Amino acid sequence: MSLKKIAEMTGVSPSTVSRVLNNVSSTCASKEVQDKIFQAAREIGYRPNENARKLKTNAKDEASGRHISIVLARIKSLDDDPFFYELFRNLEISLFETQTIIDHVVYAEEKSSRHYLKDISASQGVIILGRCSETLLNQILSLNNNVVGIWRNSMNFNVDEVVCDGKKAAEIAMNHLISLGHKNIAYIGDCSYESRYIGYCNSLIHHNIPINYEWIKQTDQTGESGRSAFYELLENPNRFTAVFCANDVTAISVLQILKKIGRKMKQKISVISIDNIEESENASPFLTTIHIPRKEMAHMAVTLLLDRISKQHSEIVRIEFPCRMICRESCYPNK
Repeated sequence: MSLKKIAEMTGVSPSTVSRVLNNVSSTCASKEVQDKIFQAAREIGYRPNENARKLKTNAKDEASGRHISIVLARIKSLDDDPFFYELFRNLEISLFETQTIIDHVVYAEEKSSRHYLKDISASQGVIILGRCSETLLNQILSLNNNVVGIWRNSMNFNVDEVVCDGKKAAEIAMNHLISLGHKNIAYIGDCSYESRYIGYCNSLIHHNIPINYEWIKQTDQTGESGRSAFYELLENPNRFTAVFCANDVTAISVLQILKKIGRKMKQKISVISIDNIEESENASPFLTTIHIPRKEMAHMAVTLLLDRISKQHSEIVRIEFPCRMICRESCYPNK
């Protein structure tokens, strides 16, 4: 039985394997254990259907089911970005449920990615996670015609897309801060062709609030760069009352600094961000953020790809999911 085999490979109980692969709860096992279970499931070609539970052999033709590849376009490691880690995990669950095997996972940021991209030509389809350059997309399309992208905004490429508008998410976050009386709002995140930055600027302009470029900090959206950027903001004599962070990882780093120096602050600084990763519920204070529906986006991407593989549609499909506010404890009225 596949569950028993995975349990033996990972050193956990079959019930733990079942809970992880069926996404019963994100807390049913540690991240390290979940990684081991999903890695083992990929290695043996696990499928939840009782009639399809056969170990994957070296000869792919002997294994039934569909085979796809995943290209991560923006990151070098899933460990570096909790949002893409959680999105990737939801993809794996949807693929297991549809008895689809992941052949290859390619990190486009790696120097050796060109070599590994060649492997995707043998897959039946490809899912791209994260904003993709036209050059990279053309390279992928030259190897495989069945492609679906998951990203924040429509790239207007000639492939199926599943999106959640980052500009709209930013505008929701900014409108919330402005409704609390904040006008001096800083921004920490990517500023290069970034929809969330555009949403930040548009919101200020719409509410006739001047843009203070001293309060805008360009980062690579990691926790480390977010911390450095926030310390720079704190040195600015023109005091801001709120910070909009482009992602939760940055915001959590900001909250950690505020917790450390909180007693020295004359006024509480509101913090808001985008993603609603699992860690945002454990931040101190709990992080107010914009929810991106990762589970639904992953499910729809898999559905679209399998539908295209089976030639059930040929026109380009773009599906946009709405985002929504998650109000917690990190935003305060400006007094």
